[in-house]
Amino acid sequence: MRSCGIIVEYNPFHNGHRYHAEMARKLSGADVVIAVMSGNFLQRGEPAIIDKWMRAEAALHNGVDLVIELPFSWAVQSADYFAKGGIKLLQALNCDALCFGTDSQETINYQEYGQLFVEKEVEIDRLFHQLPIGMSYPEKMAEVVRQVFPTIQEFPPNHILGLSYAKENAKYPKPMEIYPLTRKDQGYHDAEMVKEQFASATGIRKAFISGQEINSFVPSETSDQLKKAISWDNFWSYLNYQLTVNTPQQMLTIYQMNEGIEHRLKNSQGENFADYLLKVKTKRYTGTRLQRLLTYFLLQIRPEEIENEQEQSMLHVLGFTKQGQEYLSQNKKEFTLPLAAKMGQIEKERHFLTYRADQLYQLIHPIEQNIGRTPIRV
Repeated sequence: MRSCGIIVEYNPFHNGHRYHAEMARKLSGADVVIAVMSGNFLQRGEPAIIDKWMRAEAALHNGVDLVIELPFSWAVQSADYFAKGGIKLLQALNCDALCFGTDSQETINYQEYGQLFVEKEVEIDRLFHQLPIGMSYPEKMAEVVRQVFPTIQEFPPNHILGLSYAKENAKYPKPMEIYPLTRKDQGYHDAEMVKEQFASATGIRKAFISGQEINSFVPSETSDQLKKAISWDNFWSYLNYQLTVNTPQQMLTIYQMNEGIEHRLKNSQGENFADYLLKVKTKRYTGTRLQRLLTYFLLQIRPEEIENEQEQSMLHVLGFTKQGQEYLSQNKKEFTLPLAAKMGQIEKERHFLTYRADQLYQLIHPIEQNIGRTPIRV
C-alpha cells in the first residue's frame, strides 16, 4: 500500500484540511493518508481548542486514514524541531511521500533544497550564530536562507515550515517524495470555490470566539466539537499561580528560560492571558516564542525532560479507517519505532511529558485523554 504523510495540528479541522488530505492522496497516488498530529498543546505554545481525540475523529471522517500523535516534546517547538519530530515519525512508519501546504507562490524544488541544505549545514549553522542576538529565530533563519539560497526570497510562516520539512526529510537514507500544495483560501480563485469555502484555522477561531457564523468553513464534526472550545484563558489562573510561587532562580531551571526573561515574566501582570502576553513580549521575544516558554513554565518542564521524551518517541495511534488499519497490519513489523494502540504504564513512561500535559488539559476538559483510550475506528 502506497502511503502519503501529512504533519498537522487541526486547530480546528476545517475545509482546507479536508482539501489537503484529498490532494495529498491525489498528487502522491497514495492508498493511505497518514496524519502525524499534535496532541493537546500546539506548536505556537497554546492549548488545542478541541482535544486530540475529537480532532482525530474529524480527520478520519474527512479524508485521513491513520492519525498518529506527535508527542509534546516535538509538538510545542520552533519550526525546525516540530518538523524534525514529524518527519521522524513518518519515516518510522515507512511513508513513501510527504505533502504539505505552503503560502509561497514561488516555484521551489523542495527535494533539491533539502539535499543542498544538508550539504551546507555547517555553513548555515555558522552564519546563524553570527547574526545579532536581538533578532528573533524566524528572522535569523530567513536571513540565513537568503544568504545561502539567494533564489528563495519569500518567507511566510508555512513556507518556512515547508523548508524545515524538506531539510529533515533529506537527512534520511530514503527521503520521502515531496508534494507541496499551495494554500487554498478565499483569496485563491478556483472553480472549486463555488462548492466549498476556505478560511485559515486562525480566522475560524477568531470568528467563533466573536460569535460569527463558521459552519460553511468547517465540516459538521467540527461545528459540534467547538461547543467544548478551550483557550489559554482557561489556564490563566494556573499560570498566575506558577508566576506567584516561583522565584526567578527557580524559573531558570525551565526549558529555554534564559537571558533574563525570567525577571520580565515574574514582574509583569495582566488581567488575563492576552493582556499579560501583550505586556511581556518584545521584538526579540515574539508572542509565539513566549507562549511556548510559558507552556513549558506552566508544566514545569526541564531541558533533560524534553530530550528524554524525544529519545523515547513511539507511534501512538489515535485512530484509523479500515484502510489505515490494513496499513498498520501489513507494515507494523517494519516500523522503526514502537507502536502503541493505547496508553498503559510503559507508554505513559515513554511519553511522560505528553501525559503530564494531558493531565493538565483534563483539569479544564474533564475527559480521560490517555489511560484506557483505544484508537478511534471510522
